[in-house]
Amino acid sequence: MKYGPLIFLSAFFAMAASWFAFVLMPHVQIGFLQQTNTVPAGATYPLGRAGLAREGLDVFRANGCAACHTEQIGQTATVCDVVLEKAGTNQMALLNALQRIRPDLSEAQAKSLLEQLPQTILQGLPKDRADEYAKALSVAGSKATTWIVPVGPDIARGWGKRRTVAEDFMYDYPVMLGSERIGPDLANIGVRQPDPNWHLRHLYAPQLEVPGSTMPPFRFLFEKRKIEHRPSPDALSLPGELAPPPGYEIVPKLEAKALVAYLTSLQADAPLFDAPLSVAAPPETNAPAGDLNSTNSPATNAPAK
Repeated sequence: MKYGPLIFLSAFFAMAASWFAFVLMPHVQIGFLQQTNTVPAGATYPLGRAGLAREGLDVFRANGCAACHTEQIGQTATVCDVVLEKAGTNQMALLNALQRIRPDLSEAQAKSLLEQLPQTILQGLPKDRADEYAKALSVAGSKATTWIVPVGPDIARGWGKRRTVAEDFMYDYPVMLGSERIGPDLANIGVRQPDPNWHLRHLYAPQLEVPGSTMPPFRFLFEKRKIEHRPSPDALSLPGELAPPPGYEIVPKLEAKALVAYLTSLQADAPLFDAPLSVAAPPETNAPAGDLNSTNSPATNAPAK
């Protein structure tokens, strides 16, 4: 085969190119990640998971939870809303500005809107237009701000507030991204369902908490035991036929507690430079709502819409 060396070199370079593209470059991009700062508060993100939650990742993996659940929120775009937060001292000037921007509002509707601030005035705009309208509404001491809003099917379902980024998993190994969604995404389940007891009941009897759920029960993570002196504070409160016989109780094993600690630690909603979203300032500050270049402290509540 006079072309043998050429075929060998072609195969070698194809393998080398694949290795560089799929192994080396992701390692360079992700393997050297460092903690970053949230936007706009500047808090360090992420922090390592607590010991029990770290053990729970192993329980999550061992029980094949990633076969039915993902941990990756998708995002199709980032748009901007104009939020009017404060009316100022000259209501007539603000009403005129508001009706120029929203000609569909009658004077009565505009006045009613100003009585319940904050209010979202316009939605789904490019940032430059949102900034222009926010500036037009900031008259006579009134305050309007541009809010950055991630959008997409996963966010519309309430599964998360922004797209998933590599920083979210910096202290997790292995990373359980998953590939199928037989059940809902779990990237932000700790925010959606922060109650550990809810998760314990859901593990023991999924349809008890989610009617029609196809998730199998994980009752091997629990034990039925006789009550010796007084009921355990960890005992599950179960209704009807799920309740244990009189004198017995259902309590979670350490594996169940660890798994729940891991699930409640999944709170990937911090505003980051590479995954921005606006959040309300905490009540104790008077700082304006955040955007890409803001330096305000974030909170979890969005303005009224």
